[in-house]
Amino acid sequence: MAAVELRRVAKSYDGRTTVIHGIDLEIAHGEFVVFVGPSGCGKSTLLRMIAGLEPISGGEVLIDGTVVNALPPRHRDIAMVFQDYALYPHKTLFENMAFGLRLRHTPEAEIQRRVGEAAALLKIESMLQRKPRELSGGQRQRVAIGRAIVRQPKVFLFDEPLSNLDAQLRHEMRTEIKRLHQRLGATIVYVTHDQTEAMTLADRICVLQGGHRMQYDTPEAIYNRPAAVFVAGFTGAPPMNLADCTVADGCADLGGVALPLPHHLRGHSGALTLGVRPENLTLAPQAATDLALPATLQLLEPLGAETLITVRIGAAEMVARVSAAFHQAPGTPLALHVDSRKLHLFDRQGGQALA
Repeated sequence: MAAVELRRVAKSYDGRTTVIHGIDLEIAHGEFVVFVGPSGCGKSTLLRMIAGLEPISGGEVLIDGTVVNALPPRHRDIAMVFQDYALYPHKTLFENMAFGLRLRHTPEAEIQRRVGEAAALLKIESMLQRKPRELSGGQRQRVAIGRAIVRQPKVFLFDEPLSNLDAQLRHEMRTEIKRLHQRLGATIVYVTHDQTEAMTLADRICVLQGGHRMQYDTPEAIYNRPAAVFVAGFTGAPPMNLADCTVADGCADLGGVALPLPHHLRGHSGALTLGVRPENLTLAPQAATDLALPATLQLLEPLGAETLITVRIGAAEMVARVSAAFHQAPGTPLALHVDSRKLHLFDRQGGQALA
């Protein structure tokens, strides 16, 4: 395993269209880092530049302390797992996994050992004589991961490896990839547009938007201390509630409903954006009091273990998590408590978090 470092890495096409804007990142030995963001944000391009599949326009990529800008992919000691598996359909699973080792003239006994160990790790040892067409999508992805493992690279790169799988298989493969990282202790850089995957797998997450690094931090910090309104609105399922408000005298006016702000936010004023996670809005035990906000129920979304409710508070529409036992008709007046310690304010113009 090895550390990866990006120093002011940039990418532009024809010298005019810039898609990656001078990104700095440090990925430690054995760390699992996830690049996440919407389609077109540059996350796969950034990964391909680390791999050497995409030339960089500026900056430096370092692997294990060595600048690799001029090195072709085969000399970077990386292994990449693609979205579409990229398996040879006419070869058995064993031969697919062994292919890269044979190109390197690895001794046959060593090939047998490495493929056997990887297959056992991924629970596909009984399938090694099958062809890819005989496998499910999840099994094919295991083979693609096994092919990367047998190479024993310094860095594993995953480019949206689960996007072709159904929801159940994605969940199973997330668990397997997490276990794999724990067992191998490998350095992994992983790209996904699915923020649930990012939160589940990562030691640290790099949130990208429009080729810019918006925040690089632990999943806990990304979720609880988003650095920008984009990060707040992109993470969480459902994401953070964001509402325009006017702040004055220690309160946020949501359009006729005043919400007292915690002490650390009372120094701000003006037209701002208020943020609160759905789990930090709870039903008051009785009719509206001085400590509760008046709200009107708009919509219910039962999810089995819980129910999401959409409510209107003043001019703002927000989502709250409530018990699965909650049953009320739209239009019902409610009283909601807000955990003021978990409130966030963002600059309306630049979108940056305010402390």
